[in-house]
Amino acid sequence: MQHTVLRTLQDCEDFLEGALWLGTGGGGGFEEGLEKLQQVLDDGLSLEWVEADEIPDDVWTVTVGLHGSIAPLSSETLEEIRNQGLTEAKDEWYVAKAVKELGVALGHDFGCVVPAELGPDSVAIPLAVGARLGIPVVDGDYIGRAVPEEAQSTYCLHGMQSNLFAGVDRWGNSVFVKKAVNTHALERMAKMLAVASYGDIAVATTPLVAAEMKKILVPGTLSRCLKIGQTLRVSRTNGRDPIDAAVEVADGWRLFDGTVESLETEDRDGYLFGVVQIKGSGAFQDQTLKVWFKNENQVTWLNGSPWICSPDLVTFVYRENGRGIYNADLKEGDEVIAVGIKGVQAFRSEQGLKLAGPRHYGFDIEYTPIEALMEK
Repeated sequence: MQHTVLRTLQDCEDFLEGALWLGTGGGGGFEEGLEKLQQVLDDGLSLEWVEADEIPDDVWTVTVGLHGSIAPLSSETLEEIRNQGLTEAKDEWYVAKAVKELGVALGHDFGCVVPAELGPDSVAIPLAVGARLGIPVVDGDYIGRAVPEEAQSTYCLHGMQSNLFAGVDRWGNSVFVKKAVNTHALERMAKMLAVASYGDIAVATTPLVAAEMKKILVPGTLSRCLKIGQTLRVSRTNGRDPIDAAVEVADGWRLFDGTVESLETEDRDGYLFGVVQIKGSGAFQDQTLKVWFKNENQVTWLNGSPWICSPDLVTFVYRENGRGIYNADLKEGDEVIAVGIKGVQAFRSEQGLKLAGPRHYGFDIEYTPIEALMEK
């Protein structure tokens, strides 16, 4: 098999830095993802991915990830966990166990892991699961970024439904949902289980034979993460502006430069909602950028007028070094640059915008492709 291997911790850091850019503020935190990858390396296992064509068509594939809010646990929640006497199960990593549980329920093993989305933890999880179960991970995902909802995926875009899942939480609770009426129902059940589990739950779902997976995969996205991250690191050492260099590699745009003036967040229904107000600086002096997020950045306003929206990507990066920002880490006073990247073309269709466009999130805004806005 043709494959890419992350051999060192530096490789892992590069990979996750690129995933921060494509995670658009979500997809899990950098430190959480790095901890998972470092543990795999420490255990002498291999972190690698293969091109989709290397997977035989009859192999069963599975996606696995964590459902839940990206907000940190409150002190009240931590106290409740202690009062309930809950301790993390030590027999097996609960994320890998979810894949096994789904295989038992369906009566067959899985021979390939497909990342569900991008983002530091979201890409670290399938790589770690593949390493621990000894099965390949494919170079691609079903979204091309991070999103808050299961239905915002290429399998739903192509008329498929994710109707069943195995869920395991860190305390050892295990469930199997035999049939959800649609992907929205699956999403809601998984999120409510995450709330009940005090944070998140590992969900294994979307069992597809590889022939079907290949038709809907957004290919090459893990390699894209690695290339962006490598570009950031090399540029920091050779004196080139890392943001400009990574924007070029990502085929994106440097959108806005400023300081976080205000930040309002709400942890609700298994999601982190927020509104960020950026006060412009430099070339953007006396201008404002407002961003609304549901885990990930979704809708923006430039000087009060609707601007770039999902499915296109808007990511905050630190001005000083170009490192992407996880929305749960964003703070008032942060000096940031907003970066924009074109989203997956298929999500610009009528059906794609119903799933992931601004009106899906309740905003009466007509979607305009980012490249058209940049031409203006």
